[in-house]
Amino acid sequence: MKLVFATNNKHKLEEVKNLLGDSFNLMTLNEIGCHEDIEETATTLEGNAKIKSDHVKLHYGYDCFADDTGLEVEALNGEPGVYSARYAGENATFDDNVQKMLKAMSGFKNRKARFRTVISLILNGEQLFFEGICDGHIEASCSGEKGFGYDPIFKPLGFDKTFAEMDIETKGRISHRGLAVQKLVAYLTKQVQTSRLK
Repeated sequence: MKLVFATNNKHKLEEVKNLLGDSFNLMTLNEIGCHEDIEETATTLEGNAKIKSDHVKLHYGYDCFADDTGLEVEALNGEPGVYSARYAGENATFDDNVQKMLKAMSGFKNRKARFRTVISLILNGEQLFFEGICDGHIEASCSGEKGFGYDPIFKPLGFDKTFAEMDIETKGRISHRGLAVQKLVAYLTKQVQTSRLK
């Protein structure tokens, strides 16, 4: 099954390829000649994921999926949420965002947070959404060199390591994106099996 993953984030691509395995031929935006910047102008994760998947289908004709992810911090009233990637500004680096978060959380005892991913899939003329949530808390300092984004300061519930200290297989099994992709894979696998029976 050929599918486009509508992202330019090489870290996301690596994680998702690892989760999908060899059952699917995953193409990137670059491989289909999509080099324009797809603006994420929605105020929800669902909306941004939909914008990206709709763009690929409309302009390139491929079945595809796209995701959007947000870090939702309880003490900050759910912020930065949909603005997680640009929390410290439009051209913020991962480290810029992490440092702003550490400052924002300074003095808070309640450090509960969760990562939430929403995937928008367009397949055979249908659009479906899959959600993954990982609860945890914000650490007071960075730990680990792996992963990306807020991984060095996010410790998932029930674990003694941050995402940035975990190998890709462990993170993929328990993370927000991993859980959403697992639902996506289960659906796609069912579709493949059904089409073989026809």
